[in-house]
Amino acid sequence: MILKGVGNINNQIIILGKVYSEKDLQLITGKKDISEHTENIPEEMLLLSEIIEDPLKLPHLLETFYTLQIKNEKAFHFALLRVQVDSDLRMHEDIQKYQQRKYVAETLEKLLYGELMLSVGENSGLDEE
Repeated sequence: MILKGVGNINNQIIILGKVYSEKDLQLITGKKDISEHTENIPEEMLLLSEIIEDPLKLPHLLETFYTLQIKNEKAFHFALLRVQVDSDLRMHEDIQKYQQRKYVAETLEKLLYGELMLSVGENSGLDEE
């Protein structure tokens, strides 16, 4: 059933005719009850959900992400971080899947923000001076 371009079938959410994983949208938005917020999910978050579901789309969407007007930079950056942390925590479940998802999030973070906030070393975005 689709209401205003939004529907939910078998843990998948349909937004404007595209199917997204409910779990991925929860992860990306940081909201447990995503069904209340589907109409407010920005385009960049939907694209991120799409690309972590199918990481092989990354090469084709790099320029799209680079030129995209991100509505909330901080929220998007934290979405990338959540994907990286989730991937590390679930790596034992399916190593290839979660390595690819982490690669997508890290590549986008480097492309858009110039460095990795969670990286180990002197250029980490979490280091204190």
